[in-house]
Amino acid sequence: MTTIAKLIAVTIDCAEPKTLAEFYSKITGFEVQYAEDEYAGIGDGSTSIYFQRVPDRKAPSWPGPDKQFHLDFRVADVDKAVEEYVALGATKPEFQAGTGWVTLADPEGHLFDVCPPREDG
Repeated sequence: MTTIAKLIAVTIDCAEPKTLAEFYSKITGFEVQYAEDEYAGIGDGSTSIYFQRVPDRKAPSWPGPDKQFHLDFRVADVDKAVEEYVALGATKPEFQAGTGWVTLADPEGHLFDVCPPREDG
């Protein structure tokens, strides 16, 4: 039997860790737990998102084959959330891969999806 692991954190490479920690703190409600020039983190006590400085990192093209990951966030009102997140510094790419959710890019170009409530509760 395989040992089951619990995901506790995701680390995202970026140029400005403190800036991204502040951005994601605002959209997730997670507290900024640590913020330095090289490394920052946010979390809710059980799950964390860390941001690690990589000065030469380049944002992936979208759509394109160089995208390595994206985050999904569920919200009560997609349109309202998109408006708020864009006001915080996100951008909305012209290309959208589907309907019902919206793909945004954070201030450094990392993609994330804003998803509606699940229909099954």
